[in-house]
Amino acid sequence: MTRYSSHVLIVLSSKVTLIFLLLLTTASFVFSQATQDTLQIKKLSPVIVEDKQQQHLSSVENLFIYAGKKTNIVTPDPGNANLAQNIGRMAFAQVPGINVWDMDGAGTQINIGTRATDMHRSIEMNMRQNGYNTNSDMFGYPEDHYTPPMQGIGKIEVVRGSSALQFGSQFGGMVNYKMKQGDSTKQFSLESEQTAGAYNFFNSYNAIGGTVNKINYYAYYDNRHGDGWRPNAAFNYHAYYSNINWKVNRKLNLSFQFSRMDYVQQIAGGLTDSQFQINPRQSNRARNYFNPIINIPAITLDYFLSKRTKMQITSHVLFGERNSVQFINTPLVADTFNTSMNSLNPRQVDRDYYNGFTTEARLLHHYTLGNISSSLAGGIRYFTEMTNRMQKGVGTTGSDFDLSLVNPYGIRLNLHTQNYALFAENLVQLSPRLLVIPGFRYEVIHSSMTGVINHATVPVSYQATRNFPLFGLGFQYEVTRSSEFYGNISQAYRPFLYANITPATQLGVINPNLKDSKGYNIDIGYRGSYSNVVRFDINAYYLYYGDRIGQLNMVNPSTNTTYLLTTNIGNAVSQGIEAYLSVSLVSLIASHVSTFDMRIFNSMTYNHARYVTGEMNYSGVNKTLTGNHLEGVPDWINRTGLELRFKKVTSTLQSSYVSKNFSDANNTVFDATGATGVVPSYQVWDWAFSYQFLQSYKISCGVNNLTNLLYFTRRINMYPGPGILPADGRTFYFSLGLKI
Repeated sequence: MTRYSSHVLIVLSSKVTLIFLLLLTTASFVFSQATQDTLQIKKLSPVIVEDKQQQHLSSVENLFIYAGKKTNIVTPDPGNANLAQNIGRMAFAQVPGINVWDMDGAGTQINIGTRATDMHRSIEMNMRQNGYNTNSDMFGYPEDHYTPPMQGIGKIEVVRGSSALQFGSQFGGMVNYKMKQGDSTKQFSLESEQTAGAYNFFNSYNAIGGTVNKINYYAYYDNRHGDGWRPNAAFNYHAYYSNINWKVNRKLNLSFQFSRMDYVQQIAGGLTDSQFQINPRQSNRARNYFNPIINIPAITLDYFLSKRTKMQITSHVLFGERNSVQFINTPLVADTFNTSMNSLNPRQVDRDYYNGFTTEARLLHHYTLGNISSSLAGGIRYFTEMTNRMQKGVGTTGSDFDLSLVNPYGIRLNLHTQNYALFAENLVQLSPRLLVIPGFRYEVIHSSMTGVINHATVPVSYQATRNFPLFGLGFQYEVTRSSEFYGNISQAYRPFLYANITPATQLGVINPNLKDSKGYNIDIGYRGSYSNVVRFDINAYYLYYGDRIGQLNMVNPSTNTTYLLTTNIGNAVSQGIEAYLSVSLVSLIASHVSTFDMRIFNSMTYNHARYVTGEMNYSGVNKTLTGNHLEGVPDWINRTGLELRFKKVTSTLQSSYVSKNFSDANNTVFDATGATGVVPSYQVWDWAFSYQFLQSYKISCGVNNLTNLLYFTRRINMYPGPGILPADGRTFYFSLGLKI
């Protein structure tokens, strides 16, 4: 490790230590004050009652401007979704356009994408929790390894591509998990839910919370384990979260949080098409494991400078690991005994270490122009990240989860990113009904990489500084008190990843003029409701994704040898319709009925996602991409559900239909390894039920994949394949919960 990288790690580690010391010191002071307070008068915090029927974010919430943007709110409910297993297609069912990768039923990952973006660990989404990022390395390796349990989430906020101005890069948009808070009416409350299911699935969620004087607290521990639907798919997941919210006075509020998630999951590996047809549950990988460990301490300060002006400063650290040990080969090669070695083959060990620090300061100021109120939101952000990457180590010939080495790593890299950002959006109310929202963001990214590949034979050194000015403009027009037109155009970008500038072999060459992908999102839509009968949101979108990155097969004229060039291969356009409609069948007939409701919803998306220019290497030949479907993007996604609510009973029957798509940019129809080819269309049915009784008790149950459909949503040529990754067949679960 270089002296520079060691210095960075020391600095970041000191920041982690400082945050922990502040957290422990302040918590001790707060609780000592709470216990020493002899005054008997107790001032309770206000009880916040959220409208679970609201489908989109308000024009201004907290310190953010959402007017003119395509937004959605998801309120996790056991009567609508299997929360204990984090089933994404159910949780996001009423958000049109969310594409979900069903890899397994463990719920250890949320794999989502929108508008022709990659679903793999939500790599093209700006993933957040309570407003701060959870992506492992936002600019160099933005996979989201951190996944909290749905049972600990109060609501999920979703903002499409126009989020790039307020939250940073990524074409897919922003997802923010707003975690639960402690009960504001009790000093102590307990929440416990135990869930058992098929294939030895068991989940234990336990939480405490409450309000003591000026302190609101909430903490949970979740453990989830099971054998998995396929052999060699066992998992053991742990999640921890704590939040101490201290209302110092009427102007100042401090929040101290700590989150951790870790799990070990056995990876059953990929299949070929013929293997899937014979038996989709089979596995010929028994020695592959994956193990992420993510820790996120955070401090948030909220301060009212005046009645019209509020400031928020959030600092958080993300440190952890991503570990895997695997026998890597195509599904055609079985992991069998090697007679020449008199043992099984050695496995490959890959390890990443993350250490990042972010501070973001935001300001919201309300002002008047004449007699009309307007709002200005802006801020600054500083981000630094150090990733230590060690790959292609020769591991043991054993069968257990063992990260020890027999021979050293073939790749050792130190990756460092620094990012500065300045952003502002101004909500200008031109009339009582018309809002105009101009916005601006300026980003500076400095990336550096040092190290070696191929067992220290190829040195790697890279440095670059890039600047991104981004502009946007939105509008919102109130048609009636309960409906509005909205629209937005915003620029966005996706920085190239460290993997794009690391030659995989000695035949790999990186274009020295490699550019970040740039483009823009356009939305225009109409949303609203009519009484309690109808809720709707329909919009058209257009996304231009320029300078996508891939590989071309090239020939060196001086040596007449071929090599693979990583470069910008072309441009793509995704356009379509996202539509949501919910109708109360009961309110249509008898609007006065309040204890019973039957509601049908439909969430439909049409995507026309195609390459408009470009070419890419395929089996040693460069082929044009013009007119090809974007990889992993179905033309149609449609989710329909029937929701029943009667007093304390909630039940939902849901259908999810996804049309066929191609797994690669060349639109390969068939490949013998299963790594590329067509992903066929599928329709999956799910059922969920929840009943609350005796005030404090709740039972939940359900069946996922009711018809036992044998299907898959992803082919892949890397981890956790390669090959077809089957989705789970029919499974069931039953939960018993207590909240006092």
